[in-house]
Amino acid sequence: MIDTRHIIRRPVLTEKTTRGTEIGKYTFEVADGVNKLDIKKAVEELFNVTVTKVNTVKIHGRMKRRGQHRYVAAGYRKAIVTLASGQKIDLENLT
Repeated sequence: MIDTRHIIRRPVLTEKTTRGTEIGKYTFEVADGVNKLDIKKAVEELFNVTVTKVNTVKIHGRMKRRGQHRYVAAGYRKAIVTLASGQKIDLENLT
């Protein structure tokens, strides 16, 4: 199994994901090729919480331009993790 720090790369902190934390949904950027069970185990191990549901989304890279050259920026995979009721993750004090 892969190290849990390599599965969960970073939290995705946007306005929309911050609203999701109020109802127990947290969004993380995760490594490619990792299944939902590995994501669930990694979140439970890192934050000592109970995960009830994991949804994953593949975000494709966008077309970028630098001068007259065009390239595709790297995409990533994100996971929306739903916690059991009454549990929280403190994203502001992560180390």
